[in-house]
Amino acid sequence: MVNEIIKKNGITYGAITGAILCLITASIYATNLELFIAWWTTLLSFSVIIIVPIIALFKTKKELNGIFPFKEAFTTYFISAAIGILISIVFKIILFNFIDPSVKDTLLDLTIKYLISTSEKYGVPASAMNETISKLKESDPFSIVEQLKGSIFNLFFCAILGLVIAAFFKSKSTSQE
Repeated sequence: MVNEIIKKNGITYGAITGAILCLITASIYATNLELFIAWWTTLLSFSVIIIVPIIALFKTKKELNGIFPFKEAFTTYFISAAIGILISIVFKIILFNFIDPSVKDTLLDLTIKYLISTSEKYGVPASAMNETISKLKESDPFSIVEQLKGSIFNLFFCAILGLVIAAFFKSKSTSQE
């Protein structure tokens, strides 16, 4: 059974993480769609997925009076990150598939232009570039299925990161002191 403090903080900070990620997505949608393919916006989103759950860990450890075993630390981090990612994915699925499906075509065109310019910089052969563009046009990276696949990768990334961060936050057992 999950401790109530861990559950409360995980859910609360997960909702905060999700809300921030949704605000980032909505801001990009409202201002400049090209920002969806900018490397730093991905970095910004991953930073939110890392930083807000870490804040949850600090708060939870304090509320548990410093007694914070590894399992509880990992659970707090993972609940917070997972809820945030799931809220964000649901928002993106609704935005790209129901509210404004035409954005998917615009983003595909922007992605192809970016891919072409990047490939030319690095001297990628035209045949390889054409094949990649063809595969990209056949797929729909913003479809419900592809968004869910992406969320599985994000959850896996968060699980690994959560293990590392939980090891840092866990309290020392009495046998280690």
